[in-house]
Amino acid sequence: MKGARAVPEGGPGGGAFPVPGGGPGGGLRIVRLANFVTATSGGLRTALDQLGRGYLAAGHEPVLVVPGDVASDHHTEQGRVITLPGPVLPGTGGYRVLADRRRVARLLDELAPDRVEVSDRTTLRWTGEWARRARVPSAMVSHETADGVLRTWGVPPALAARAADRLNRRTAWAFARIVCTTEWAEREFVRIGARNVVRAPLGVDLERCRPGRRSTVLRARYADGERVLLALCSRLSVEKRPGTALDALAELRDAGVRAALVVAGDGPLRGALERRARERRLPVRFLGHVADREALADLQAAADVCLAPGPAETFGLSALEALACGTPVVVSASSALPEVLGTAGAVAADTPEAFAAAVRGLLALPEAARRADARARAEGFTWERSVAAFLHAHDAAPSPVRAPAHVQPPVPAAVPLPSLPARTAPSRSEEARR
Repeated sequence: MKGARAVPEGGPGGGAFPVPGGGPGGGLRIVRLANFVTATSGGLRTALDQLGRGYLAAGHEPVLVVPGDVASDHHTEQGRVITLPGPVLPGTGGYRVLADRRRVARLLDELAPDRVEVSDRTTLRWTGEWARRARVPSAMVSHETADGVLRTWGVPPALAARAADRLNRRTAWAFARIVCTTEWAEREFVRIGARNVVRAPLGVDLERCRPGRRSTVLRARYADGERVLLALCSRLSVEKRPGTALDALAELRDAGVRAALVVAGDGPLRGALERRARERRLPVRFLGHVADREALADLQAAADVCLAPGPAETFGLSALEALACGTPVVVSASSALPEVLGTAGAVAADTPEAFAAAVRGLLALPEAARRADARARAEGFTWERSVAAFLHAHDAAPSPVRAPAHVQPPVPAAVPLPSLPARTAPSRSEEARR
């Protein structure tokens, strides 16, 4: 077995349990499982990639398990990535899930993880129970709120809250820790009295996403003769409410604002949105999924204002990338984005009229000031800080790479960091390592 270090007492039975550690070659094997990840995924895929790179740089061994059309096993810059065949969920635009529990369980047994990190609270919640039985500390990352997603699908608020509470109680019991990226995302767990919640913000690539990318030539091309360029960088699905962006554009034009909209993203609603734009003769350009991250940053920097109408967003990486590019964002007041945004943009109710009014308010500000405020806000969110917070949630050593002190606000924590459950006997993963 690799070298061990003691973890503070806690969990049922008290005591401490050994975990691998102690320098090069002694890091943790962190097995990460995620569903709803495709080549056209946005924020989740970016977060998985950046966290994996950070874990690897910190001397740990990240292993990502995701669904795909065929089985594969590759070593990448974010660590080992294993793909297991998984069925496509109808109506989701190509999202797949890890549906074969036996195969996933066998793989977990073979990998013998030191930590399990799960990015799906629904179909993968059972892996928390696997980890509990195997005495492997586990964490579920809350990338969305359960009641928020249910509301976007038309479930009445009271019913959505009750259903979310039932789901979240089971989730909080199954996993040693629940990791939330914002205080907003944490509230639904605080509501049920969960005491194993920790907070870890996500980050942004401040080198790739920078104001210097702004191109007047690119802006003119997308604006196509209009005076204002709006951008929507989002998956085109129900929970993201992309139709609000088109309706807000119509409101602006009816008010005499010569604005155009460029949409970067794909999804099941794309066809309906294109028809709506044609029927209303709106100047909207649909780019589909933009795989080139550099080209996407160029677009975000070229826009005058970006729109983020999703009411169930728990962090909003696309909005943060826009801020880093110096572009202010109008966000849904129902989401976590006001917490991320601060004063570097505008908050609007979930109506086209409110979004249009917020855009006009931002355009009334001096351009240099609003763009400087956006960049300054983004500089408080780095991937180094994020990796350190996630490793802290795993009781693992943080990455030695640190961002400058002036861009590292302290990691917030609404509740004290709980200790992970103690192990009084060797786990299957420990026996497999011997």
